[in-house]
Amino acid sequence: MKVAMLFDGGCPLCSKEVAHYRRVDKAGSVNWADIHADPSLLKQYGIEYEAAMKHLHVVDTDGSIVTGAPAFAVVWAQLPYYRHLARVVSLPGVIIVLDKLYHWFAEKRFAKRMSCASGQTKG
Repeated sequence: MKVAMLFDGGCPLCSKEVAHYRRVDKAGSVNWADIHADPSLLKQYGIEYEAAMKHLHVVDTDGSIVTGAPAFAVVWAQLPYYRHLARVVSLPGVIIVLDKLYHWFAEKRFAKRMSCASGQTKG
């Protein structure tokens, strides 16, 4: 089974990042699943749309669902140039700190994305 990254293709930042990863993934090691374009992809994994839009979800090679900073490590482990980074960030103390930072950032990103989608501005 191939790693699957479930990403928000409607988010400019997410789209830009995934476009970079896709260029690096010359071997096609990751299934890049845009849940903004096709939310029905989430049903097969039992993931709620809002949860997937708030935080990155990755399905590992064994079918396990991984979220947050550990999800990035799963994807990076599949990509040339990022494999060494995946090993470093997966160290116990490092991944805990990165995950806390990621969740803080992801909540901010989600709030901003929802305010933009509804036409509101947030300062």
